[in-house]
Amino acid sequence: MPDLDHFSGRGAKDVVPLYRDAAGSEANILPGVLDLLVEAYGRAVTPEDFLAYVYGVLAQPSFTERFAEELGTRELRVPITKDAALFEEVRGVGAKLLWLHTYAQRFVPKGKHRGQVPKGKASNTKAVPGDAGNYPQGYQYDEGSKTLHVGNGAFAPVDPEVFAFEVSGLKVVRSWLDYRMKEPKGKRSSPLDEINPEQWPSAFTTELLELLWVLEATVAEYPKQSQLLEAVLGGPMFAADELPSVPDAARRPPGKSSATLFDAEA
Repeated sequence: MPDLDHFSGRGAKDVVPLYRDAAGSEANILPGVLDLLVEAYGRAVTPEDFLAYVYGVLAQPSFTERFAEELGTRELRVPITKDAALFEEVRGVGAKLLWLHTYAQRFVPKGKHRGQVPKGKASNTKAVPGDAGNYPQGYQYDEGSKTLHVGNGAFAPVDPEVFAFEVSGLKVVRSWLDYRMKEPKGKRSSPLDEINPEQWPSAFTTELLELLWVLEATVAEYPKQSQLLEAVLGGPMFAADELPSVPDAARRPPGKSSATLFDAEA
């Protein structure tokens, strides 16, 4: 999943893709690891299963707090459990988070519709005026009433953890709002950056609610993730010398795809 590095002006060099080819046939996972897991768990393990497990382990404050010193060296290590049932639990949590963080575009659970973000408790308790004269110039958060005031509009309840949610230091809700105020923040690199809505569109209200709902659901998973992490670390795990060695071919970047953005088959 793209993190802060993805938007730092250096391209996508720090994004690790799940597959090494555009067709999605060569997983970007150490060759032999999935076979090792299949043997240990007695069930099929797909690249998507492995991704969901890794996301379930890593995407939580407990992991970063526990391994803060190790993460400072940039040597990220993922503990892989030998317990099949525990692997499935962590994979389930990770799949749910990937569903949320892709705005219901990936890992869609059975019975759910693609692109439909699960509704949370936050609601638009007071509509943001749609006239130009009342376009929001700022916002304010009242922790006591758990109310997020956007111009003359209001959204509640918004828990403090949701409003303060951050990724690599980026305050998610504040950043979203900053870019949509009457005088939006951000760099100006093109005349197009000067084109902004003159009235607060209803789509902004919907988008803000969906963002709040996604963050609500994310924060709600943290206690369970923390418990599962402790279970993984307290149980049998694969040691580094049990994993296959890295072949030279896996260290080399894959060849470029011949497909283009406008290729109908891409």
